[in-house]
Amino acid sequence: MKLSTYILLLVLTGILAAQFSAEARAVEKPNVILIMCDDLGWGDVGFNGGKDIRTPHLDEMAANSLNLTRFYAQAPVCSPTRASVVTGRHHDRTGIYTANNGHLRDGEFTLYEALAAEGYATGHFGKWHMGTLTRKLKDSNRGAKAKSNYSPPWQHAVKTTFATEAKTPTYDPMWQPTDSQDKKKQKGSKGDFREASGKGWHAIAEETNREFYGTRYWTEEETFIDPNSKDLLGDDSGLIMDHALDFIDTHRETPFLAIVWFHAPHLPVVASKKDTDSYADGKLDGYHLNYYGCVTALDRAVGKLRTRLREHGIADNTLVAFCSDNGPEGNDKAPGRQGQFKGRKRSLYEGGVRVPGLLEWPAKIKPGTSSNVATCTVDYFPTILDIVGVDMPDDRPLDGVSLVPLLEGSMETRPRPLGFHIRGQAAWHDGDWKAYCSKVNSSDWELYNLKDDPGENNNQAAAESTKLETMIAAWKQWKASVEASDKGGDY
Repeated sequence: MKLSTYILLLVLTGILAAQFSAEARAVEKPNVILIMCDDLGWGDVGFNGGKDIRTPHLDEMAANSLNLTRFYAQAPVCSPTRASVVTGRHHDRTGIYTANNGHLRDGEFTLYEALAAEGYATGHFGKWHMGTLTRKLKDSNRGAKAKSNYSPPWQHAVKTTFATEAKTPTYDPMWQPTDSQDKKKQKGSKGDFREASGKGWHAIAEETNREFYGTRYWTEEETFIDPNSKDLLGDDSGLIMDHALDFIDTHRETPFLAIVWFHAPHLPVVASKKDTDSYADGKLDGYHLNYYGCVTALDRAVGKLRTRLREHGIADNTLVAFCSDNGPEGNDKAPGRQGQFKGRKRSLYEGGVRVPGLLEWPAKIKPGTSSNVATCTVDYFPTILDIVGVDMPDDRPLDGVSLVPLLEGSMETRPRPLGFHIRGQAAWHDGDWKAYCSKVNSSDWELYNLKDDPGENNNQAAAESTKLETMIAAWKQWKASVEASDKGGDY
C-alpha cells in the first residue's frame, strides 16, 4: 500500500470516528427546551384541575410528563424568577432585585454559557427581562433610560436571539389600541386592566385604531425587526414558537438549548377573534375572553412544538420543561386562577409562587407521574448541568439542587431548604413546613404545614414556636449569604 493511500485511509478513518463520536455525544446529551409563561396561575391549566380554560396540548404533555405539583417560581414577579432559571441562584445574588430593577451581571455563570461550552447551540425566544437590550433607544419598560443595565442575550453566550425587553400585547405584539371613547367608558380602573377589559383591544384584532406599543423584537446588538413587518402580525405566542421551531429545525442534528419565554398571559392580554369567539357565551367580559383566548393560543404553540419534535424524531431525547414565572395578576375577580392557594402575583404566599411545573423527557421520565417534593426554578440549572455532565461552579453558592435523583425515583424530600426574599417579604420551606413573614424586620412570622394545610389557613406559629425559631434562624443565615453575594463576595 502506498504511503499516500495509507495516510488518506487514516484521515478518512479519523473523520468517520469523529463523526461517530459526535453522533454518540448527541445521543447522550439531550436537547433542552425551557418554556415559561408570564403570570399563568397554578389553576389555569386543565392538568391541575382548571375548568375555565381549555389547555388540551398542555394536558397531553402532562400525561406524558412528571407533574411537579409543588413547583415554585423563585419570586412572585417576572425578572427575578427568570434570573434564577439561568443561574440556579437567588435573584439578589445575580443583580436582579425585582421586575425592571437591576440586570444579570457579567460575572454570573449562566446555563447558556455552560451548555455552549459543551457544544450546544443556544437560542432565546420571547421575553428576556434580565437587562436592557439597547443602549440607544427607549424600549419597553426601560431601554436606554438605564444604560448601566444593558445586559442582552448575546453577551451571555446566546447565539440565536428573538427577544423583547419586557411585556407586549399578546396579539399583534407591537401595537396598542387608541380607542379614547372606550378608555373613558372604563374610567375608574387602572392601566392595563382598563385596556384589557374594554373594547379597545378588539381594535387590534380588527386592525383599527392602533399605535406603536413602544417595544421591539431584538435579534442582535442594536438590531431589531421593523415593528411594521408582516412577520410580527398575529398571535405572539405562535410568533415566538415559530422562531424557536426555525432554530430547532436548523440544529436538530446537534444538541441544543432553546429557552422559550411567552409573554402570555401577562397584561395587556389580547387574543385573536378566533380564540375569543371560542369562549364567547355572553357571560364573560372582555378581560376574561382575552385572557382565556391567549392561554389557548400559548397552549396551541406548545402542541406545535411537541409535534415538531416527534416529526424530527428527537422527542425521546429532548427534555422539555414547562412552568410560569409567578402566580396570576390581579384580585380574585381577575381571570387567572391560583387554585386552592392563598395569595397571587407579588405575594410569597403559595398562590404567588406555586406555579404549574412539568418535566417531559420520554427517554428518562416515566409518563403520567407526579411528585409533591418542593422544587423550584433555581433547580433547572444544577439539574441540567448534572444531566449533561458539567461540573457545578465551586466559587459561589448555588440555591438550586439537582433533580436527577427525583427523575430516577430516589428523591422523597428536598435535600435542603428553599429560601425566598423579595419586596420586604420572606419565606423558608423546610420539608412540609413553611415559615412566612410579610415584613422581614418584624417578629410577625407565620408557620404552616403545607402537607396538611396547603391553603395556609392554620397558622402554627404559637403551637410550634421552637420549630419556627429554628426556621427563622436558618433563613437569616441564608439571607446573610445572599447579601454577601450581592456585595460582590462571589466574584
